[in-house]
Amino acid sequence: MTGPAAEAGSHGVAPNRADPAAEWVRRAQAGDAEAFAELYRQNLERVYAICLRISADRVRAEELTQDVFVRAWEKLSTFRGGSAFSTWLHRVAVNLVIEAMRTERRWHLRFLPEEASRGLAAASGEGARGWREATGVHVRIDLERAVASLPPGARTVLVLRDIEGYKYEEVAKMTGLSLGTVKAQIHRARRLLRSRLDR
Repeated sequence: MTGPAAEAGSHGVAPNRADPAAEWVRRAQAGDAEAFAELYRQNLERVYAICLRISADRVRAEELTQDVFVRAWEKLSTFRGGSAFSTWLHRVAVNLVIEAMRTERRWHLRFLPEEASRGLAAASGEGARGWREATGVHVRIDLERAVASLPPGARTVLVLRDIEGYKYEEVAKMTGLSLGTVKAQIHRARRLLRSRLDR
């Protein structure tokens, strides 16, 4: 069989020929662990950056990065090739990190005394320091450190909207917040960010 129907494959979605990772993905979906290791190498830096920006904690970002790739391996069969693999993986990462942050926030609120919660928030600046040491670019560092110092909810929506480029509606859907709440949190986050950068 030839033509478009054959090109679409078993799921009825035409493979994305423009995606340079397409062959690695095909092999990984067939169970080739080395092919998945290559996808890991190609996407590690970007996935880690997402995890670090949202969690604001270097150690936690490393753990979350590993969790993202475990989740990606488990869900790889659901990738249909309608978009670039990196786009699909980015969404997997964002969803997993938001889910983890939401779970951890509930745990902290339920089990940690207020003083300990404040201490954890203060310690979150360590992720930004690690970023500074890795890049040595002071302007970027000031911004990364300021973003890391934001309250978790404000930081998450700001990263998704202003750094990762999602639309307000997409941010609302990913975070489970109303559109109005998302807009209000982003407005607040931008105001807090400006005040931190001014200092």
